[in-house]
Amino acid sequence: MTASLSQWLSLREAADAAARSVDVLTAVAATLSAARPLRIVDLGTGTGSNVRYLAPRLPRPQEWLVADREPQLLDELTRRVGIALTTRATNLGALGDDLFAGRHLVTASALLDLVSESWLHALALQCRRVGAAALFALTYDGESRCTPSDPEDEIVRELMNRHQRQNDKGFGRAAGPGATDAAARAFRAAGYTVRRAKSDWVLDPSTAALQRPLVEGWAEAAIEIAPHRRPAIAAWLQRRIGHIDEGRSRIVVGHEDLGAWLPPES
Repeated sequence: MTASLSQWLSLREAADAAARSVDVLTAVAATLSAARPLRIVDLGTGTGSNVRYLAPRLPRPQEWLVADREPQLLDELTRRVGIALTTRATNLGALGDDLFAGRHLVTASALLDLVSESWLHALALQCRRVGAAALFALTYDGESRCTPSDPEDEIVRELMNRHQRQNDKGFGRAAGPGATDAAARAFRAAGYTVRRAKSDWVLDPSTAALQRPLVEGWAEAAIEIAPHRRPAIAAWLQRRIGHIDEGRSRIVVGHEDLGAWLPPES
């Protein structure tokens, strides 16, 4: 499982970097003082794509704490990230105070749609407790569009979204496509200024290696929710793979970035 997750994270890294909102990052970075070592915690860090993206774009010097439940992914991260950092293998279902102590920025990528609304409220309160800004990238928003279009596209998308809302990866039932809305509510309730922006994947035919496991994952999730639709979903998947193999497939996957910071007087 970890090996396949590592491969997936590697496949998606270029698409993630191309999609991210520069405006949200710039707004958050402007609130961070450059007169101190910037202490950052990256939650659910995986193999470190968020660190690789942010490190050259944030004020320096930096001190990173990176946390993930998979020690193997953290081992891979230390081989691929060219900066000093501290790793912590931990279950993020419980947000311990020690993860946040002394941090100026709390960040994550492609995480919020996997966690629950109550977890997001706990996260906002932890950030407020230490006065940290927050930056969360690439939260899935439930939207997707495939070209060429197919009559089953909308059914598969709806089933996949239902599957995501029923997930519980140790954080409680996932907020899924409603996660950015839930995070915005939680941080505003904690006194934060919030900025949001779209950060959609726009996958052209050159991204076939990423598109193939993407649509396979959609089909698998849809069948879990509606096993009686297996023949129709399998046929849909065969058609989609055909478009990919023929170099005709374009897929847009909706994401949002969210930044949050405390007003100066807070």
